[in-house]
This record gives sequence, structure tokens and C-alpha cells, in this order.
Amino acid sequence: MALLRRVSERLRRPQGVPWRSAGLVTESLTADEAVRSTGWVFDNRTGDDVSLASFVASGDDEVRRYLKTFGFVRGTTTDLTMIEIGSGIGRMTAAFSRSFGTVYAADVDAAFLERCRETVFHHGEPTRLRTLHVADGRTLDLPNASVDFAFSYITLQHCNSGDAHSLVREALRVTKPGGLIALNFRTWTRADAALVPLGGLVRLLWRMPKVAKYMARVRPLTRLGWQANRLSPDDVLAELGTDLVGTTLREVTLLHSPRRRLRVSLTGVRRLAVRRINRSHWWFVARLA
Repeated sequence: MALLRRVSERLRRPQGVPWRSAGLVTESLTADEAVRSTGWVFDNRTGDDVSLASFVASGDDEVRRYLKTFGFVRGTTTDLTMIEIGSGIGRMTAAFSRSFGTVYAADVDAAFLERCRETVFHHGEPTRLRTLHVADGRTLDLPNASVDFAFSYITLQHCNSGDAHSLVREALRVTKPGGLIALNFRTWTRADAALVPLGGLVRLLWRMPKVAKYMARVRPLTRLGWQANRLSPDDVLAELGTDLVGTTLREVTLLHSPRRRLRVSLTGVRRLAVRRINRSHWWFVARLA
């Protein structure tokens, strides 16, 4: 039965192959070896000089920057609960655990969550960490209104569109009234005219187990294949229901790179250019009523 489940998952979500492959690799390595072997899956860095400490330090910098961007004042979040959708092996989770009272680290790969616990043990506050296995790739096993902050960064673009939309709805469901959601997406660029079809071809090959085992560890091929969707603000808002803006969702803001214009059809949605956001990325930030 386990084999049938793995085959079914490969056919339905081939874009998850690199993470499952990396997860298997991490099971037999030290923390530093795991980062050198698989860290590029999360941080796009390679080389013998990469260590768990430097890996986490890169996450620390981004956590500080994004919490400030989202309006969190340093020292005011220690009583709050958050969920990180797509924690991986804990690059940013360690910093979150030092800032929030409780952190739910959620990921599709159970092996990554084991490594995430190790990362937080060495570089964070392990007593504040809870892990959440997203076994079906689309739902969060948490009660309604259970977190103050729902966060996802460079994760939803690796899901198929249906799973990404489901996780957005789940983020809203588990966030308390008055809580904040901050979800990162990737939208279309000119290069995608070539990258998206090539990525589709790679994912097609990932359905073949023997081929996938090799390809998933080849960095250029993986970078092509793991980009499973491109979602615009209109796509996300239409799927959620535009009637939620101004009612269930307040202070809806779309953060984007100053190097590109971000289009949205709905009125009442604020757009804000923020330095150091990748020009192909954008953020959906909103507070629940």
C-alpha cells in the first residue's frame, strides 16, 4: 500500500519529486552535510563553505526584514502563534521560533520536518516548535482560528494550482480574527514563455521513477521542473472570492518589486513596491476581520 501511495503521489504531484528525493538524502547525513547536499532546494546556495549556521543566518536576515515589512514591532510577537507553510528543513523556522511564542512548521515531507526540529534545536527555541505534516499537500491539520500569523515563502509556486489555492484557503481558515496572513507567489515574466513548457517536460519525465531519481538531484533540471504554477493577484482573489475583500479580509495589500508593475482588477486592494522583492514574486498580505 505504501508503494501504491508513493506512485499515486508521483503521478498527481510530480513537482514534489525534488523534495521527496532531498528528504531521503537528509535521513543519512549530518546537519551540515544535509545543507551542502540539499540546501540549494531551499536557499539556492551551493558549495563546501555552506553550513547549517550560514544556512540559518540567511533565513534570520529575511525573517527580520519581512517581519518589519509586515508591520510587526520587534519584541511584540512572543505571545503570538504562527504557522510557516513550507518550512523545509528550518532555514527561517529557527528565527521564527526565537520571535514567536509557538511556531507550527508545516511541510509535505516528514523527513524535512525531522531536520527542521534539529535545525531549531541548534539555532532556535525548540520548546516553541510544533511540526505539522501536510500529507495530502493541500490541508492543514489545525483547528479554525488557531494562529495569529500565517506565513508562506517560496512554497506555493511549487504546488500545482489546485493545491496552492487550497492552502491559501487553509491559511485563512486557521488564522484568528485580527490575525495576519502573508503569502508569497510567483507570477508571469517574459522568460516563462520558455521556462514553463520546459518545466512541464521535466515534470513529465519525473513521473518515471528511475529517471526521476537521477533528475531530481540535478540542480538545473530541478530548477526547471519545480516551478509548478504562476498565479496572478486576480487568480488568487477570484479563487478566494472577491466579496471577501473589505469584509472577511481587511487591509489587503499586494507587495511587489519596484522593477515591475503588478496588475489587479479589484478596487480596494493596495499595491506597494518594496525593495529586495524578486521581480517575479509578489506577496498577498491581509488582516482577518
